[in-house]
Amino acid sequence: METATLATVAIVAEIGLAPVAHVEVRISMQTRRIRFTTAAIAIAVAAMLINGSSHAARVGVLSNNHANETATDFSAKVTGHTFTAVNVSAAVPTLATLTANFDVLLLFEDSTFANATPVGNVVAAYANAGRAVVLGTFYDQDRSDVATVVTPNGWGALESIDPNTTDGVGTSYVPRSLDPASIVAHPLTAGVTTLTAGQWAGGNQAKPGTIVVANWLQKNARGNPDPAIAYRITGPACVIHVAIAPDYPIGGVPGTDFGGDFYRVWRNAFDFGAAACSTGPTPDPFAIPSHSPASLALTALLLLLFGGFSRRLTRR
Repeated sequence: METATLATVAIVAEIGLAPVAHVEVRISMQTRRIRFTTAAIAIAVAAMLINGSSHAARVGVLSNNHANETATDFSAKVTGHTFTAVNVSAAVPTLATLTANFDVLLLFEDSTFANATPVGNVVAAYANAGRAVVLGTFYDQDRSDVATVVTPNGWGALESIDPNTTDGVGTSYVPRSLDPASIVAHPLTAGVTTLTAGQWAGGNQAKPGTIVVANWLQKNARGNPDPAIAYRITGPACVIHVAIAPDYPIGGVPGTDFGGDFYRVWRNAFDFGAAACSTGPTPDPFAIPSHSPASLALTALLLLLFGGFSRRLTRR
């Protein structure tokens, strides 16, 4: 603006005031319009980067063992969500507690435990309330249809809405690797190309009607496809099964005992669950996505900058 004004003064001496004033106003208006448009575009892009991210979910990590360690590990390695451990080895949280504190539940076990049945019942009630549930290995070892040395306790009502039965054996303790030809384009497989496990994975059979988006390359004990990532929707309930141990990092070495897109697979599961297991727009048109404190702070800063910039243009 200052350079344009000086140039205008020099021209005034030669061609008069009126034409130059007209040019000056036009230049001023165009400059303001360009600056305003540029600022608006920048803010819109930043807002899209913030709001385009997945819904931030409060994830309850339920297990009889390694709940704390898994919640801590996921907090450090899985972005976009918060994780809180819930030890269910001897106590069963109420449905009211679960629905008040968590948007998604992760349920797994490490060794069978007698509390599995009541835990399964309350988790089933949580799912039937319209909240997503994610299952991980060794969920299969306490499922009532598995034939093992230790008699399974069963997961109660949860077994009527989970995606998979066992293959009769459950976790086979042999290596598993994702079958790349089986991967279906889906939010649960976004960015996933590889996944490996030395022993703590597999041993399942998809139920009729279950949506399988990736299989293990190795067959299950029945000689059928062994689902690695699958989910099932039953009425309001969405239950996702990721057939690898979520607590692998606690007792295994990354790159040796397990590898590939391990954390991306789990992040996808929580993303999908937080979005109500929808592959399209949010079902509720009035739903307001939750954001992290950082994204909320950035949004507020952008609004303040935009307001200040607008007032400055108005004064000029």
